[in-house]
Amino acid sequence: MADGPQTPASRASATLSPGLWYRWSRVAMVGLLLMLQLYFVASHRNVHVPQPSASPPLRHKHSPQAAIKPLIDEFLDENSPLRHLFFPDIKSAIHPANGSHYYRPGHIWLDTQGNPIQAHGGGVLYDETSHTYYWYGEYRQVGVIGVGCYSSKDLWTWQNQGIVLSAQQINNETHKSNMLERPKVIYNDKTGKYVMWMHVDDVHYRKAAVGIAISDRPTGPFQYLGSRRPHGFDSRDMTIFKDDNGVAYIIYSSKMNTELHIGPLTEDYLDVQPNMRRILVGQRREAPAVFKYQGTYYMITSACTGWAPNEAKVDAAESIMGPWETTGDPCIGGKEMFRLTTFLSQSTFVLPLLGLPGSYIFMADRWNPAELNDSRYVWLPLAIGGRSLESNSSGSQSPWPRVSIHWHKKWRLPLSWRL
Repeated sequence: MADGPQTPASRASATLSPGLWYRWSRVAMVGLLLMLQLYFVASHRNVHVPQPSASPPLRHKHSPQAAIKPLIDEFLDENSPLRHLFFPDIKSAIHPANGSHYYRPGHIWLDTQGNPIQAHGGGVLYDETSHTYYWYGEYRQVGVIGVGCYSSKDLWTWQNQGIVLSAQQINNETHKSNMLERPKVIYNDKTGKYVMWMHVDDVHYRKAAVGIAISDRPTGPFQYLGSRRPHGFDSRDMTIFKDDNGVAYIIYSSKMNTELHIGPLTEDYLDVQPNMRRILVGQRREAPAVFKYQGTYYMITSACTGWAPNEAKVDAAESIMGPWETTGDPCIGGKEMFRLTTFLSQSTFVLPLLGLPGSYIFMADRWNPAELNDSRYVWLPLAIGGRSLESNSSGSQSPWPRVSIHWHKKWRLPLSWRL
């Protein structure tokens, strides 16, 4: 490469040894990110979940990759001096004993016994019989040892109900040396069964299948029925969604994560029906989380970047089978590089708040690649309303209301809901 005019930085590098240059660069990066963290902490007050409102002004757009690469590099570096900012220690944990009811995204969350909650990649079921919420997710130690279940009346205080589907008691298919991810549970009103679907795989992600289990009770034990490839296709990140009319659907990443597939389940929720639609073709999306508001279906997904966080995207549709149309990035608040990484997390579920139409909890995981069992939960208020920031394929304004995920350092549900 031809020599060009020297910048101040290049002149400095010419007089520094490689080791000193690396340390100088690292210190500069740490300083920059610490300034961003101070902004993050200082610019957000404790708030209640917002109601749907007008959307904020349009943001200036530039290369997302250029904006977030330094942040991602630090996030993935287990020896980063900023590690405590991404994964705060137990001193600041969410503890049910203090009764504050504040959610603190990214902090350790303790159950009623004082142990960190293990429910990664999970979802929440509201059981109308017991008026109780059940949170299911990956129970991790060194590997995944099964599906954990926690119960709550207020969505903040969680009691450990134990391992409801053990990887060790089933055939080698769900042994802890293999993969068991993103378990979701729905209730079948016709059969009276609680039905669990999950992604099962080998360590090389070549099996790419779904597993199904059933139980008579929300707290298990669940009986494992086996695995299959839905519609004959590979299936990785997935979710299931039960519609208002009782029809359930599976949505899964397929074709090596290049597209999503969606289709209805059988009446007993134990298999897929033959009809299936390919959606978001060529967009390389995963981690689907589906919800519905006023007859419109919404789906939040993430890009495929391994354990590294990336920008969330919302799609909307009048029919769950499509067509689906992009409405944009839902994240609001904080610095742009945090919005472009979904606040350093990945979607897993969207939980409706009963009695507050248009208000939800966005559930996400802040993955810790060095210690997956120490991955954190990012729960944030999600609201629907206002103008979408995206244009549709014809160039006109998108007709869908804006989906907004609001960043808060800490927040809690309205007192009226908690009572």
